[in-house]
Amino acid sequence: MNREQVLQNDNQYIMHTYGRLPLVPDHASGSTIWDKDGKKYIDFTSGIGVNAFGYSDEGWVKAVFDQASKYQHVCNYYYCEPASELAEFLVKSSGLCNVFFGNSGAEANEGAIKLARKYSFDKYGEGRATIVTLHQSFHGRTVTTLAATGQDVFHQYFFPFTEGFKYCDAGDLEQLKAACTPDVCAVMMELVQGEGGVNILPMEYVQAVREFCDQNDILLILDEVQTGMGRTGKVFAFQNYGILPDICTVAKGIAGGLPMGAFISGEKTKDTLGASMHGTTFGSNPVCAAAACYVTSRLTDDFMDSVNRKGQLISDKIASAGIDNVVSVRHLGMMIGIQVKSSPKDVLKKAFDAGLLVLTAGKDVVRLLPPLNISMGEIDEGLSILLEALK
Repeated sequence: MNREQVLQNDNQYIMHTYGRLPLVPDHASGSTIWDKDGKKYIDFTSGIGVNAFGYSDEGWVKAVFDQASKYQHVCNYYYCEPASELAEFLVKSSGLCNVFFGNSGAEANEGAIKLARKYSFDKYGEGRATIVTLHQSFHGRTVTTLAATGQDVFHQYFFPFTEGFKYCDAGDLEQLKAACTPDVCAVMMELVQGEGGVNILPMEYVQAVREFCDQNDILLILDEVQTGMGRTGKVFAFQNYGILPDICTVAKGIAGGLPMGAFISGEKTKDTLGASMHGTTFGSNPVCAAAACYVTSRLTDDFMDSVNRKGQLISDKIASAGIDNVVSVRHLGMMIGIQVKSSPKDVLKKAFDAGLLVLTAGKDVVRLLPPLNISMGEIDEGLSILLEALK
């Protein structure tokens, strides 16, 4: 189909749940994508943090092809070698104990919620199932993860939402302590609130929450759907904070472009779920797991250093450009938020028209999630467009 036929088909046959930009991709390589008309775009989004190594990475393509050539799916009655290999990496690199594989971040977070509530029920009985989350958080689009999300804009239309969630302000330790009444079993948070505005939680706050949860046998769930798999310059964002969660969730970049999510259990909850207590048809899919094994094999210390250097470089160049529209720039690794005075959607549109893909977050933030291996040439080319769009 040509570009117009794709647009017409999409408009006629796909539900209008996305505010799309008129980009119809034809092919892509690295951090660059070309549309059906041959227009070139530098990609500072990586598919909202999914394409960890950009487009058409040779090693990733080979890993997917090789596994698909062997077998593409087996049911969970049987064992799966790539999933076993991936689980070993996730456990050893996180310092946690075991893994459940699903298909998305929302599924991972749903599983983590179930795990926390089952742990508390087993130990304390009924009446201790509430989970405290933070304002400006985002945990998914299912009815339960929407309820977990601490933004009123998401709490509409789909009533009744799942009960058992409270919300407090990020960074306010006393407010969180007050929210943790005897019915609370867990605290759930993102260490960098991606959709909420690239809000980076303070080190002392996160460490104090960890200590408070330990003292009260409240589980700490860290949603690393967007921050995990090298995005913040560590394999897991919590490694920047010197803590261990009780449960950690990952998705997005883990398989480099294929659907996969997981929740990882710590010591307290590793034996909480038994046979038939949780499951999924497509979780630990062999092809997705093989792709994830390739991604994780590249998350070495040297590579993490390069992620941090590139994130610092991008942030410094924007902050030092002296653009009046830019209020502040914040980043952790290659997760970058630019607070602007104007509408971030206007910046996004101007950048798009000039050949650069960016994201927005919250009410006033332009968000950048470039592929972790983006080249210096693509960084320079993208920044030249971005700086003009920010003006």
